[in-house]
Amino acid sequence: MSSQRFELVFSEETGGREDVVVVTATGLSGPGGHPVYEDPTGIVRAEISDRGEVRVLASGGGQSPARVVRARPVE
Repeated sequence: MSSQRFELVFSEETGGREDVVVVTATGLSGPGGHPVYEDPTGIVRAEISDRGEVRVLASGGGQSPARVVRARPVE
């Protein structure tokens, strides 16, 4: 699953509302050795594996990562 851009889909565990953020490859690797992606503000950062597994990375103090996040490649 190699893409330069992904949509990160944040959803509530109850299956309700979804928030979508587009992230772009940074050229960096995360703690798991997979590419790191971020939104234009640099606030939303995530490591995405080649199997589509998402690890949200804290970009500042006081952040608590979302529990339910999916990645969709953007063409």
